[in-house]
Amino acid sequence: MTQTKTGQDFSRVLTLLRQEKGLSQRQAAKELGISQALLSHYEHAVREPGLPFVCRACDFYGVSADFLLGRTLSRDGTTILDADTLYDVSTERDSALKGSVMSTLYKKLLINSVSVIFDLLSRLGSKAAIKAAGNYLCTAVYVMYRHLHTAANIKGELFSVPTDYFQAGVPKADMILNEAEYVRALSNPGEKAEFPDMSHDSMKQAYPGTYQSLLQIVHTCGERLQGIIGSHAGDQPQTKGK
Repeated sequence: MTQTKTGQDFSRVLTLLRQEKGLSQRQAAKELGISQALLSHYEHAVREPGLPFVCRACDFYGVSADFLLGRTLSRDGTTILDADTLYDVSTERDSALKGSVMSTLYKKLLINSVSVIFDLLSRLGSKAAIKAAGNYLCTAVYVMYRHLHTAANIKGELFSVPTDYFQAGVPKADMILNEAEYVRALSNPGEKAEFPDMSHDSMKQAYPGTYQSLLQIVHTCGERLQGIIGSHAGDQPQTKGK
């Protein structure tokens, strides 16, 4: 059968929730009142479940239907339905981070640059590219915060991904896959899609305040990467002329 995106998300989330509880398919199937074979079909997207099973699974795993179906990142279903409801720190009169010029600098560089990228993607109209870019950046934030949280020895079970999987690089794998999805989406944006004019002059006119931050990141990151390339190239054995 042809797998829908929702069906794929459902099977993936259903499997991860079972594994998170440390249950075998047989144990989970018994709790959910179905056969192991049917649960296996659900987890491999061979069959799509009916509403009664979705409701039972939500109750058993303690998540919302939207989360189970891959429609939101929030387990309790408190998804942001309107971008206007999301708190925007950039609108504060004094949004500087107290006592840290460097923190404020990086925060503004990143906020401004990301806003430009997502505005360009919105103008392109590729939902797949927007989702892949968002997932990539969200995972990067997740990794940075989890390392900070761990270093501070904060107690509690905030993170559902097991430590050994996290340390083994599962988030990095997720970022690689989302980057691949991003590239794929950009290479096939759709027949009616049209890339916005991204020439230097057009970008300066379209984003008079934020484009400079993106240029700064492109410049500083480029220099840092070139340093890595140069260092690696310097370690290579020199070929003697004949």
